[in-house]
Amino acid sequence: MNKYILPVSVLGTVVGCGVLLKDYMTGGVCPSKDKIQGKTVVITGANTGLGKETARELAKRGGRIIMGCRNMEKCETAAREIRGETLNKHVYARHVDLASIKSIREFANRVNQEEERVDILINNAGVMRCPAWKTEDGFDMQFGVNHLGHFLLTNLLLEKLKSSAPSRVINLSSLAHIVGEMDFNDLNWERKKYDTKKAYCQSKLANVLFSRELAKRLQGTGVTVNALHPGVAATELGRHTGMHQSQFSSTVLGPFFYLLVKTPQQGAQTIVFLAVAKELEEVTGRYFDVLQEKEPAPRALDDEAAQRLWEASASLVGLEQMEPAPPTKGTTDPLPPHHQQQQQQGPMPITAVPQQA
Repeated sequence: MNKYILPVSVLGTVVGCGVLLKDYMTGGVCPSKDKIQGKTVVITGANTGLGKETARELAKRGGRIIMGCRNMEKCETAAREIRGETLNKHVYARHVDLASIKSIREFANRVNQEEERVDILINNAGVMRCPAWKTEDGFDMQFGVNHLGHFLLTNLLLEKLKSSAPSRVINLSSLAHIVGEMDFNDLNWERKKYDTKKAYCQSKLANVLFSRELAKRLQGTGVTVNALHPGVAATELGRHTGMHQSQFSSTVLGPFFYLLVKTPQQGAQTIVFLAVAKELEEVTGRYFDVLQEKEPAPRALDDEAAQRLWEASASLVGLEQMEPAPPTKGTTDPLPPHHQQQQQQGPMPITAVPQQA
């Protein structure tokens, strides 16, 4: 017997078991094989990471993909790569900076003018634990990009989504929402010492609250809204965390991270599932953890906080209030009374967050 056969066999078995274990630990692949020919998908932050892999998979399934990105050079490169790999020529790069109200409005206007329909909106772009940066309009960067930017974009595309119904809005949140707290007296960290972790968790809690409130307001329109935790994936999102800068983490803990941390392709599976699965066509206002529907944290189920966040967000970005849908007959989870606010002509000063009515 060749002396190399046994060691090679053992190595192959170990590697194979490692791959299978990683697949199990990271949640598996999207179970749906549904196609989306004729449907238009708008994805933010699509030039890298989960957004890029989601765009790639949905392009394979026949979608018309609008990739909204801040860095147009990377976005154009990613779009060309996806077109070449999938042979889907309907993959387009468009500029949008979620840290700029002006840029968001320009992007939304272009989509509304150029696209006949928007069937799927995937609010994927985000920042994680960055320094105490501010957006162009003076908002905390994490709250501004992760929540306010997508809040505004979604509302600006709502009429297109409604006219394309059945359609879907998918918001990327995080398991971090569990420890998030909404400080309605200081959403933009003007009065307290900045904490990068708490700011991130607040923005992720906002994603779930926004999803549930929007789902209620869109009852009967054919537009569904769901939030998800994609799992921990090896993307550029964590570039501001100490883990990415630690030699110890990359060497000693590397093998363990391999089993627990997803590749971008694996991390995109839940997004794809929520975007294409026919069995989810009428599922709305829910939270998914990897590929399973789960109940979010108790704070994310606070309807009063969700409504208050909506009103504060609308005021901050200068958006006209949309009336919540009245409860339908037989509804067991009616909306709380909605308090009208005077329409703002522009963004309110960030210290003037509306208080509870």
